[in-house]
This record gives sequence, C-alpha cells and structure tokens, in this order.
Amino acid sequence: MSQTDPSLALKALTDWWGEMGVDVDETQIRALRKAAESRTAEAPAPKSSNEQPQRLPRHLMKKTHADWVNEAKTLAADAQTLDALKTAIEGFDGCILKESARNTACFDGVQGAPVMVIGEGPGAEEDARGLPFVGKAGQLLDKMLAAIGLSRKENTFITNVNYWRPPGNRNPSDEELELCRPFVDRMIELGQPKLIIAAGGVAAKSLLQSRVGIMKLRGSEHALKTPGGYEAPMFPIFHPAFLLRRPEEKSRAWRDLLNIQARLEELS
Repeated sequence: MSQTDPSLALKALTDWWGEMGVDVDETQIRALRKAAESRTAEAPAPKSSNEQPQRLPRHLMKKTHADWVNEAKTLAADAQTLDALKTAIEGFDGCILKESARNTACFDGVQGAPVMVIGEGPGAEEDARGLPFVGKAGQLLDKMLAAIGLSRKENTFITNVNYWRPPGNRNPSDEELELCRPFVDRMIELGQPKLIIAAGGVAAKSLLQSRVGIMKLRGSEHALKTPGGYEAPMFPIFHPAFLLRRPEEKSRAWRDLLNIQARLEELS
C-alpha cells in the first residue's frame, strides 16, 4: 500500500481548517510543512523515462524577502499586457500564501475600463473560483457599482492588493502586501483607469502607504501615483464585507458612491 505524502496531507488539513474559519498557528504550520517536505525531498524518487523536473518548494529556493520583491518587480515590468501580467502573477512563488491557496485570484471585469476597483484579497469563494469579489461581499459590490452606473461586465475592472487567500481569512501581512505591490502598480499602469476605488481599509492603507484607518480615509479623494509615473484619483470606500456586518454605515457608503459618480462625470 502506498503511503500518503505528509506534506500533501498537512496541506489538505490546513485547507479544511481555512474553509471552516479556524485560526491556526501559521508559524507552527510552516515548520511542520517544511519538515514534511524535507523528508519527502530526501526520500529516493522512482526513476522514470517520462519523469518531469519538479519545482523546489519556496523555502528551499534560498531567496530572501528582498530577492522575491526584486523578482516581482522584474516580472511586473516585463509584462506588456494584463494577460501577460496575470500569467506572471500565477507563476510567482515568492508569497507564502500561495502554498495554502487553491487558486490565484488576479482580476475580473473589463480590461482598460475607466474604473478600477482594488480590494483586499480573496476569501473562500474567490479562492475556490480564482476570481476577485464573487462571494457575498462581491454581490453587494456589484449592487453598489450598479447604483452609479458601473458594472464589471461593461465598464469596471476589479482586482486586489493580494492574490492569494490568507488562512482563516486573516488580513495579509505587510510583507505579503509588499511582495504583491509591484504587480498591483503594473496592473494600474497597464489598465490606465480614469479613477480607482479602494475597497476597504487594507486596500486603501496599502495603496497609500498609510497607517490612517478607513474611517478617516473614506469620503475624500486621494492622488495615487505608480513608480512608472501613472497617476489617477483614488477614492477609499468601506469594504462590502464591512457593510454586511454594519448595515448602519450604508448611508455614508452611499455618499461616497455619489462622490465617485460626480468625479467620473468630471473626468468623462
């Protein structure tokens, strides 16, 4: 009887914990996974004429965080289209979140649309489908956009500041966001939106490199400029998931949407 690969068994268990919303000690899980993968790597592999070379696990690649950030910058700069950028993101192994994620959720909507919505990152439904904002929060986002004449099928492009679901739906760390940032900036440069909507505090603070919370950031326009020199007005709004928990804030969210609508009319 063949034995189950311990690293695969551990990944299956942590995936199930994530779906159930169970918080886990990620440091300990990484240590266990590293030990399991090391034992697997040391075991003699069966020889086969059709055997394909396998990619080393992230922790065995001997790269520092700075190395991975530089690699992300190079990959992002080399991408000349949004589809090429998507391929680069899917092939990037620098973010440890990818190890436990089912899929990479890059973007959805209309490429080159005048409005770009940038959220926090994938949840369970987004992780399963490999698309941003497709769960309950995404459904509310669609309704919010429709209220001011926007739609991901016609005139809106949707993405995130992080492309892989964190275990237990925790917020992505500063280091994880830093690894994704070159791709985020390049996404903006290639998409060239007239206006950017930052959905939620994580996205807004990350994009603006600010410690100010969403309660103070929302309600006003901010200038967002990428390293490549592209600049667009950005409007932070409450994340739809927050509005599902705090429906009493919908009146302020509506005022934010009206401000966005008015600014779009000026830019048209």
